[in-house]
Amino acid sequence: MTKQVPTRIANILINALKGGVVPRAGLEYITVGRTQEIDAILHDIEMIGEGGASFRFIVGKYGSGKSFLLQTIRNYATAKGFAVVDADLSPERRFAGTKGQGLATYKELIKNLSTKSKPDGGALPLILEKWISGIQTAVKTSFMSEDMEKTHSAEAGFSAGKMQSMENMEKVQSMEERQSIEGDQSLKNSQSAFDREVERRIYEVAGSLEGMVNGFEFARAVILYWKAYKEDDAALKSNVLRWFRGEYPTRKEAKEDLGINFIVTDETWYDFLKIFAVFLVGAGYKGMLVIVDELVNIFKIPNSITRANNYEKILTMYNDVLQGKARHIGFLMGGTPQCIEDKYKGVFSYEALRSRLAEGHFATDDVKDLSAPIIRLQMLNQEEMYILVEKLQNIHAQLYNYEPILAHEDLVYFLTVEYNRVGAQTHITPREIIRDFIELINILHQNPRKTVSEILGDNSFEMAKGGVPDEEIQDEFREFEI
Repeated sequence: MTKQVPTRIANILINALKGGVVPRAGLEYITVGRTQEIDAILHDIEMIGEGGASFRFIVGKYGSGKSFLLQTIRNYATAKGFAVVDADLSPERRFAGTKGQGLATYKELIKNLSTKSKPDGGALPLILEKWISGIQTAVKTSFMSEDMEKTHSAEAGFSAGKMQSMENMEKVQSMEERQSIEGDQSLKNSQSAFDREVERRIYEVAGSLEGMVNGFEFARAVILYWKAYKEDDAALKSNVLRWFRGEYPTRKEAKEDLGINFIVTDETWYDFLKIFAVFLVGAGYKGMLVIVDELVNIFKIPNSITRANNYEKILTMYNDVLQGKARHIGFLMGGTPQCIEDKYKGVFSYEALRSRLAEGHFATDDVKDLSAPIIRLQMLNQEEMYILVEKLQNIHAQLYNYEPILAHEDLVYFLTVEYNRVGAQTHITPREIIRDFIELINILHQNPRKTVSEILGDNSFEMAKGGVPDEEIQDEFREFEI
């Protein structure tokens, strides 16, 4: 049996996989294979934490495990102290467009901002509150340490003077009376010093952003959120969050509500992602990982100029990463081989990208360079698929509270049937096998009298024959082959 899986997670896994969808939770219970690919991406994540940046395409057929791998990396990154934003592209969400499609992608990314303590998205308010609270705690600790040092110093001076004369005792009593009278004023001064130090540290983080493109406006919004937090102004907080999320339609509205004559647009959203990455590091995170799936929706754009504009934005991201202009940020983009390699509509149709991303002369199907910007996913081998279906059977049995009924021979038999399909060696995907297997164990659980062989058949396959008998073929065409 596999390690115990929480019932809620088991239900999510079985239902999501049966529907052909990648679950967001519980992936660690069913992850198999992809060791080299995962190691390469984890190395990238380490570099992001050190202040670097990375850019990767994850390429594979539909159902080959692209989205599964991206979600696995997403869960790992949040667990290691990174903030992660992710979005699936669609006709309404692209990198660039004439109808706000780039801004729509930014909104989706920020909406799905996730951290370890908020793994399901919507983490922006929590990040800001936690950051301010953390600064306040640090300042409070610092002040308490200073007060303790002063107290120890006063006690030492008092102990030394006590042995000399009783006059010191009278001075101490007089000092205590004076302290009692001035206590309220001292408390006010202490609170004022506390607020000044908190504000100084917040301005220090905000000031580090001002040198970046559009960083001055971002820093002003950060300061506004601090003021709203200090004054408990819920309306101002909400407006600042709207601004961060790119929800202000015009500069006029932002100017009226916040005094900031700037908003996130199709042209500026990528700059804001880079600012967010630097800010998150100042707020205590290791960096930001940007995950974009369904790159095929760029390939499907019918207008060649619009496609080129989207590829131009990808080129900008790629160049910023490799030239060191971006810090503490990583990009993972998932797509099919066609949407990458098609020379008419794919990424390679944009010559500047093709010349940068194309493989060298020495990489082959068997020998891959996993440090290259494109990671191509291969089909899981039969041993890995066996481990996967065995895990799924155990999770299914745990979910429905029964003992697993499929023996080793049954699992091998099932995989043999799957791989014996015509064209399976090149076209079958893990998604298809997983869906078939969950369907099989569902049927067996709901129909206890059925056996595996009755459902799968006898596994006898025969190639289809031509419709013309050999004896009817004329002699002059007997040697002809297709």
